Formats: sequence, structure tokens, C-alpha cells
Amino acid sequence: MTLETLWIIVQGFALLFGLLFGSFMNVCIARMPEDRSVVYPGSACPSCGTAIKPYDNVPVLAWMWLRGRCRACKTDISPLYPLVEASFGVLVLLLFRHVVGDVANLDRAHLVAFVWYGWLLFGCMASTFIDLRHKIIPDEFSIYSVPVGVGGAALLGWLGYEGAPTWQQSVVGALVGGGGVAALIGAYWLVRREEGMGMGDAKLLAAFGAWFGVFPGVAAILLIGSVFGSIVGIGAMIVTGRGLKLAIPFGPFLAAAAVFWCFFGERVAFRYAGLSF
Repeated sequence: MTLETLWIIVQGFALLFGLLFGSFMNVCIARMPEDRSVVYPGSACPSCGTAIKPYDNVPVLAWMWLRGRCRACKTDISPLYPLVEASFGVLVLLLFRHVVGDVANLDRAHLVAFVWYGWLLFGCMASTFIDLRHKIIPDEFSIYSVPVGVGGAALLGWLGYEGAPTWQQSVVGALVGGGGVAALIGAYWLVRREEGMGMGDAKLLAAFGAWFGVFPGVAAILLIGSVFGSIVGIGAMIVTGRGLKLAIPFGPFLAAAAVFWCFFGERVAFRYAGLSF
């Protein structure tokens, strides 16, 4: 087997990995806001309650061969399910190519980094759908992920991986990302007597701090998220005609900024510093 063939096969496994976890993400999106277990019971049709057979639970393909309908009751199945699976599958494949880069880097450090960043992207995407629908960000994808971020940074440092912050930078990033924004939220409330960002956003930034550190990590994500939010928010206010009365969750924009920073942060940082790339 040539190295080129091995590289293609490994990328295929990365895509499959993303598709499978995209299917699990659908379970998290549906159950977490209702405080239901994401493990038990197994997947079932939300309309008739019939348990979904393993062969009808294959990511993307099952929706296609079932023609978007439940096998038992023929109720339409939302195309959002295969969209989430396919989107995360492609995102994980791109992450694998970004973190590993070449067959020569198929070592323990790069594979651990791939899984570590994959955890972050899973939380970003899942929390986005949940926040848009329910206006909440589950703690599992924010504050509870901080130990994973710090632990992963420590492990990657021990393995000699240079593309992640040190565990000390990770700890400081989580404290400043979460605590600093929480302080801003409190100050805003004292001045305006109304809520600006929510504490869910502060906890989400704590997680991002654990993965990227304070500067430029959390600072850049907050800035980029604000730009994304302003562009979409102003457009939505104009289209709906509701003006400042329109409430749009900020979490999805922070998550989008974190994904952007994960892929392009190093390039942006180099250019900002005036270094060649």
C-alpha cells in the first residue's frame, strides 16, 4: 500500500467518524434541552415512538433510502437530520486535513490534537442549534468542557505538539474568558438594569479560553463573534422591521467565531503581527 492510498483511507475514516458523531449530535440537540439521557433509550421516531432499527439509522444514507419518512408511520423526517450529519462529517474531514495535514504527521500528538479540536467543534455546532431553538447553551458544551480543554492542552504539551496553548495558558484563558465576560455582564446590568449577554455566553467563552488562551484567542473570538452578530443582527432587524426589539442569541456567533479561529486563527495572528506567511 502506497502512502497516498493510506492517506485517502485515513481521510475516509475521518469522514466516517464525523458522520457518526453527527448522528449522535442529532440526539444531543433533541434531548439535552429536555434533560433527557442521550444514551438511553435508543433512537425512536418522534411521531409514533417506533424504535429505529440500526440499518435505518445510517447517517445521511438512511434518510435517502427511506425517502425522508419513518418506515413505520410514514411521517416526514426533517431534512435537518441528514444536514447536521453531512455538515459535521465534512467539518471533521476538513479539521483532520487541517490538523494532521499530511500522512507524515500520522503520529500520536497530531491524532490527539484532532480529537481534542473535534470535541470543541462538536460542542460549537450542537450548542448553535440548541441555542437557536431553545435560547440555552448546555453546560456540557461550555463550562463542563473546560477540564477537557485544560487536560488536552497539558497532554498535547507533554506529547510535544506545538499548535496548542500550554496548560497554564489554557487555565488563564478559561478564567479570563469566563470570569471577564461575567464581570462585563454584571457591570452592564448595573448600568442599564437589563441583560446584555447571558451567562451561557460567558461559560462558552470559558471553554474557548481553555482551547485558545486569552490573547489573541478569546479576545479575537469575542471580536469576530461581535462582527458576525452585528452583520446578521442588523440585516435581521431591517428584514423583520422589529428594530432593537428583535432578540437574537449571541452564542451561535461566538461558536462560529471559534470555528473560524480554529481553522484560520494562526494565519490571522501571523498577518496581524506583520509576519510573513
